Amino acid sequence: MIRTSPVNNDDVKRHNLARVLRYLHEDGELSRSELVARTGLNRSTVGALVSDLVITGIVEEVPGSGGSVGRPSLVVRTRESSAFVIAFDLRVDRIAGAAISIGGRVIAQVERPKSDGPFAVANATEVLIDCTSELFEHVPNGSAWVGVGIAIPGVIDAEIGLVRKAPNLGWLDVNFEEHVTRELNAVFGATPRVILGNDANLGAIAEFVRGAGRNASSVVYLSGDVGVGGGVALEGRVLSGASGYAGEIGHMVVNPGGHACNCGNTGCWETEVGRDAILRSSGDFSGISNIIEAVISGDAQAIEGLRGIGRWIGIGLSNLVNTFDPDVIVLGGHLADVYPFVRDEVIQEITKSRPLFETRALITLPSFDIGSTLVGASEIAFAALLNDPLTEMDRSLALSAS
Repeated sequence: MIRTSPVNNDDVKRHNLARVLRYLHEDGELSRSELVARTGLNRSTVGALVSDLVITGIVEEVPGSGGSVGRPSLVVRTRESSAFVIAFDLRVDRIAGAAISIGGRVIAQVERPKSDGPFAVANATEVLIDCTSELFEHVPNGSAWVGVGIAIPGVIDAEIGLVRKAPNLGWLDVNFEEHVTRELNAVFGATPRVILGNDANLGAIAEFVRGAGRNASSVVYLSGDVGVGGGVALEGRVLSGASGYAGEIGHMVVNPGGHACNCGNTGCWETEVGRDAILRSSGDFSGISNIIEAVISGDAQAIEGLRGIGRWIGIGLSNLVNTFDPDVIVLGGHLADVYPFVRDEVIQEITKSRPLFETRALITLPSFDIGSTLVGASEIAFAALLNDPLTEMDRSLALSAS
């Protein structure tokens, strides 16, 4: 017989507090009546939960902006100055960071480019610490630091903070969480939990929670950097696979007679639509932005080269549509840059295998100015607070910005 631990009143309360705070974090201000409708709890229970969250300082009740005559009703909203996270998007040629408040407001951003090859582990750690110090200068005094989230282009074991394989960075079995935590502790005296995540998976989370896939059941997010990664969110859960390798979409073989890939195989999708492939196919250009400028100005070689890239994008997307049948496909990174110029070629390839009337997938661009992966990194950093608000706020008092 399987024995299960009984669920006590504290467990139920913790669960319900988490539900209320997550709705406010993801959906913005809501009235108590709206919270009753969304949670299915009775009004007195919601009132008690809101009161507890108000006492912690993480939410507040303010007059709403409704147009009814008389005194406006109160709405509940997160108090942005109460808690924040630091999020990073670590790429081959740059590191982007942001301080983001509870509720999802971007407090400050920072970026560090790198032009002489990918970041080594020590260099990446040093840059993250430097960026954190800069971001802290913009955080409201007294705001509790509740998490650090880092997006990385590779296979991640988030439970132990291990980067198992990041081919384009040249990293293999790196305990990056340990590196970052140690250095943050050295500089700040203490640090909240550092969480790592695959960049494309985090992009999928962001688009599902706050972006183009908000009302969808399934979202595929493609990150275009040096290579191509993919994240698949089904019913709000990221598909990780038995060994964590699900979503390595850039390494599905589409052209067995094609180019060698960093993974050791030949003809992977990213060898046909990655940054190097685009530069190779479109002429002697130093960057994708230059290719796009040439296309706009009518350069025949750039136009034809980009059309070829569009066909390969369409071939890969056809495989994804037939495999996952997603509601939404979000193209990030350089794929977002080139898609407006190759849309016809992409749709033509998809239509060969699935007529448009059979294809439900909306192909769209990222929803966030700071990037979907950075938003997704902030969401995993907020996870502990959203799962247990009272405990995490108490724990974070010593980590308040000052």
